[in-house]
Amino acid sequence: MCSRPTLYQSYLKPLLDRILATAALISCCPILVVIAAAVRIKLGSPILFTQMRPGRNGHVFHLYKFRTMTTEPDATGRLLPDAERLTPFGRWLRSTSLDELPEFWNVLRGDMSIVGPRPLLMEYLDRYTPEQARRHEVLPGITGWAQVQARNATTWTERFQQDGWYVDNVSVRLDMYILWRTVITVITRRGISATDHATMPRFYETSTPGATHGRAA
Repeated sequence: MCSRPTLYQSYLKPLLDRILATAALISCCPILVVIAAAVRIKLGSPILFTQMRPGRNGHVFHLYKFRTMTTEPDATGRLLPDAERLTPFGRWLRSTSLDELPEFWNVLRGDMSIVGPRPLLMEYLDRYTPEQARRHEVLPGITGWAQVQARNATTWTERFQQDGWYVDNVSVRLDMYILWRTVITVITRRGISATDHATMPRFYETSTPGATHGRAA
């Protein structure tokens, strides 16, 4: 059951999100320009990776990130696997989380929060159990409780449990703690990749209701 939003969730958190996102975009402007130029030189166009993602209450929005992969196809015209398209430069962007910087624009637009469950793929929507779908009761975030626990090196089941826990416990104190832990996680580059995967494997339900396998990113 959806809990009633607190005063922090309804007013203070959105205000802080926009203030911090504005400050981040202004202060990181030179970095954004340099990365954009590097992506254009090393990977070509487009510079940004854009994809439709579900947000709060299923609201669909365009997610923006710096592109980290080539668009090289195989012999049939389909894109090569992620591991083959992820370049050393792209891997570095991911490990430093610099590819996420354009998402501050999503925060400024109100599509995302700085802290919240990560926005996943549209195709996953009909695979969620009712409990897993509760992650959409709050705005998705650039970072979140699951990300500071193990970043990409966690199972889908663990990820959804952590997202659900955040939805039930969101507070200013928790968000500040997650932001602090995010800085530590990015500096140490802990849990960048799931075991045996260059990026995140797909999420699939198993024959057991509510059970999942694979690893999350």
